[in-house]
Amino acid sequence: MTASLKAIDGSAELATLMTDLGRSARAAAWVLALAPPEQKNRALEAMEKAVRAGADKILAANAEDVADAKASGANAAFLDRLTLTPARVEAMAEGIAVVRGIADPIGAVTESWQRPNGMTIERVRVPLGVVAVIYESRPNVTADAGVLCLKSGNAVILRGGSESFRSGRAIHDCLVQGLREAGLPEAAITLVPTRDRAAVGLLLGGLNGAIDVIVPRGGKSLVARVESEARVPVFAHLEGVNHVYVDRSASLDMAKSIVLNAKMRRTGVCGAAETLLIDRAAAATHLAPLIGMLIDAGCEVRGDDAVQRADARVKPAADQDWDTEYLDAVIAARLVDGVDAAIAHIHQHGSHHTDAIVAEDAHAATKFLAEVDSAIVLHNASTQFADGGEFGFGAEIGIATGKFHARGPVGAEQLTTFKYRVHGTGQTRP
Repeated sequence: MTASLKAIDGSAELATLMTDLGRSARAAAWVLALAPPEQKNRALEAMEKAVRAGADKILAANAEDVADAKASGANAAFLDRLTLTPARVEAMAEGIAVVRGIADPIGAVTESWQRPNGMTIERVRVPLGVVAVIYESRPNVTADAGVLCLKSGNAVILRGGSESFRSGRAIHDCLVQGLREAGLPEAAITLVPTRDRAAVGLLLGGLNGAIDVIVPRGGKSLVARVESEARVPVFAHLEGVNHVYVDRSASLDMAKSIVLNAKMRRTGVCGAAETLLIDRAAAATHLAPLIGMLIDAGCEVRGDDAVQRADARVKPAADQDWDTEYLDAVIAARLVDGVDAAIAHIHQHGSHHTDAIVAEDAHAATKFLAEVDSAIVLHNASTQFADGGEFGFGAEIGIATGKFHARGPVGAEQLTTFKYRVHGTGQTRP
């Protein structure tokens, strides 16, 4: 605690502070790896109660963060990601409850077999160790990452964005209260107690071997920096250049509902749709209604020539629009020649995050789901379901878009690795 307070008032040397945080997290990880499920769940229950009891303090701290962000000229999408409401704080508490209720992944035997020599081999889930999570603007990640790492037996070092510094501290206080009530080390969930950007560089260096994996959660520049500079493995969460493809077989009513939700429910989340692809064969019936609906809802549409002809309010799309994650009420739209052309466009311009098809044709849907190489592919559902809570994980640290270890929503189970346990009866190798 002393080190944390010194860091906030600037009187401690940052490298020493961060090394101490890493050492403490490593010690806590050994305790968590052996903690019984009941003890971890007691901590989670106490955290849930603490978040609800501390809602007013969390909201007050967040109001200060939002006021500063507005004063600095932050745009509406950024402010939406930063802002907490009573409903969002309650959702945070409910997410903790869901995580508490899922099966404990640690110690689970995922495979077991016997060799001809009589030895039995088991593949068993174990924690990763110490996870560092570096994230921007979203204060709820403090709770999501903290409780998921706890459930999976990992210690975590959290480095939130400077814009959400007060909000993160208020939420972290609730998590620490839960750890304390359950008799678990407070260093199991550590929040870097300084806005100093140099702390990120020290985390990327691994803190002298204390960190086992880094999870970045933020914009393209943050993820690029982490992937470039990290000395430890990274679960990459790249930008969400997500597509909705409306096939010629799609119901217009369903397409309108899904497209509007995918784009406009929350424009600042990584699961928001950024490009609308419409089958040219459906243009006569689907194009104008879909584009008009989006514009009437307050969404700017940037389209190709055909889309511009469908509605005079459409702005011309530039080449970079097909590769842009707007995180705002803006969408790029174009006609494509069927499902094959839609898949080709997504392969060229997508970010392997989340893509959806609206279609009644089972063959088109099957082809899309099989051939689109994204972490999440959906048929007749909104891309906004790209969320760990919606997958039943309670929460997620991010949507991993890489292909190694974890892909898609990173929940408690994805924060584990495995080891092999071998049981013998005296066997020796000839």
